[in-house]
Amino acid sequence: MPELPEVETVRDGLDRLVVGAVVRDVEVFRDYSVRRHDGGPAGFADQLRGRRLAAAVRRGKFLWLPLEDSGAALLAHLGMSGQLLVRDPAVAGDWAHPHLRVRLHLAGARSGAEYLDFVDQRTFGHLTVVDLEPTPDGAPGGLGSDLPAVPEPVAHIGRDPLDPAFDADAVVAAVRRRRTGIKRALLDQTLVSGVGNIYADEALWRARLHFARATDRLRPSEVRRALGAATEVMTESLAQGGTSFDALYVNVNGESGYFSRGLAAYGRAGEPCPRCGAPIRRDAFMNRSSYTCPVCQPRPRHGRW
Repeated sequence: MPELPEVETVRDGLDRLVVGAVVRDVEVFRDYSVRRHDGGPAGFADQLRGRRLAAAVRRGKFLWLPLEDSGAALLAHLGMSGQLLVRDPAVAGDWAHPHLRVRLHLAGARSGAEYLDFVDQRTFGHLTVVDLEPTPDGAPGGLGSDLPAVPEPVAHIGRDPLDPAFDADAVVAAVRRRRTGIKRALLDQTLVSGVGNIYADEALWRARLHFARATDRLRPSEVRRALGAATEVMTESLAQGGTSFDALYVNVNGESGYFSRGLAAYGRAGEPCPRCGAPIRRDAFMNRSSYTCPVCQPRPRHGRW
């Protein structure tokens, strides 16, 4: 599933290429891709048609496009394979992606693009038009807009470390109140959003913390170190367009990210740790995997320290 750097790469592309455009028309090729929208495909199209895309906003892994003068937004959940592709038929021709699910016809895009396509091979993603509600703290709802509003389905999601309104002190205190492992806390999107399995492993490797370290036994400085490492690794990934392992994640131009080449721990079981040379260890974790260095990130002796 795309994590914060991948979604931010898409948000930045939308901000540069389609914000300000008006939705002329909407085609839904697969009803399931708008399954969360009240009113079905017809209602989805009706709420978008004639609306201007006012901004491209992100909180954590969630992405939305506020609709001008409507109090609503187009919310995109990319799932495991969803892509938002900006297309200019004058350049790319009339070719359509084989997994095209929804197409927005645009007018007045600054890039000259005429289509915003939602492509989704595995169909876990979806688009919906939802109401915006005020943020409890009065700060902007997410990166990309000054509007102090957030889509209702995103209201429970915590801010991410790249959000200017992120309150690190409050997050450190909240993490230490939990009785769980530090990786589970990093993956809890209500505490801190945007961090997924890949970047959690990379952040904990940098912070020299084992994923099973108990949050209520960590010092504030250790929690802060983990959050700082997550911020660092995601910022570095952003500079390279995110982490891509196959064609299922691309930016709005269909290009893949290259940060996978710089991963220190994730996916490197049996390979030498870049820091000490010990073989990277793979452990089962929440139906997935965790990758750690057994020397740099020693396991808690009894599951809790």
